[in-house]
Amino acid sequence: MPRRKPRGRPLDGWLIIDKPPGLTSTDVVNRVRRAFDAQKAGHGGTLDPLATGVLPIAFGAATKTVAYVMDGTKLYRFTLRFGEARDTDDADGKVTATSPVRPNDETIRCALPGFRGEIMQVPPAYSAVKVAGERAYDMAREGRPPSLEPRPARIDSFELIERPDADTAVFEVASGKGVYMRSLARDLAQACGSYGHIAALRRRRVGPFTEAQAIPLDKLRATEDTAPASPDLLLPVVTALADIPALALTDAEASGLRHGQAISLVTLMGRIPGSADPAGGLVRAMAGGRVIGLTRLEDGWMRPERML
Repeated sequence: MPRRKPRGRPLDGWLIIDKPPGLTSTDVVNRVRRAFDAQKAGHGGTLDPLATGVLPIAFGAATKTVAYVMDGTKLYRFTLRFGEARDTDDADGKVTATSPVRPNDETIRCALPGFRGEIMQVPPAYSAVKVAGERAYDMAREGRPPSLEPRPARIDSFELIERPDADTAVFEVASGKGVYMRSLARDLAQACGSYGHIAALRRRRVGPFTEAQAIPLDKLRATEDTAPASPDLLLPVVTALADIPALALTDAEASGLRHGQAISLVTLMGRIPGSADPAGGLVRAMAGGRVIGLTRLEDGWMRPERML
């Protein structure tokens, strides 16, 4: 039986959406795919329905680089509301406990160092973490609150930005992969002797992608009477790799890499960028000014990991 031709246009590249509140990340991907009439699209890092901000959308070949975007540093700004714990750890949930305590700025700043660096964090009950094969949020919705184990999390910075009033505080956080801002807000409030949840959350950066590149979703709305959105709005696939150190190869080295051959780091001495980690770090392999793929440096060799 002949294979059915995929529907839509074969597009490759990245689109950075400024996600509005009230939609899931999957909702946004579906709308963007329809607007571009694209065959294949996915997102680079989930945002909760309450959250706004940078949501990278990958088309076609760009989906191969999603994992590297999600590994990049993320920058968030959120508003913590003191005095109420909620089952979702954000304003969309039900109140589960209250406290009259409203910590002052000094108390908050004294608690912040305990949430910087490499920490252990318990994910929110309403999260996609799996427990015995089930999603935690499915268990929570069915009235079976999951028992979640602490997980490693990397917090590069966590700063108090402003206090609009006694009930709220605004923070900015730079973090690694898989860190839950809802857990940070919940745990910080408890460390300050109160309860708390996120009232507003905005993601300002994901790896190399920033707010300045983000396009409001409503500018892409397509109907049956309009032409698909222009591919000129897309950023090149390799934009996602801008944060990864680059290393220039000769034509012979590039050819060998494309055929799965490793290259001795001794051969590359003097060309390995100082920011590259020789003990397992990723490097962009360049040939003729173009990215040909991603490689990993380990055990004295440069090995192909993902060729583009």
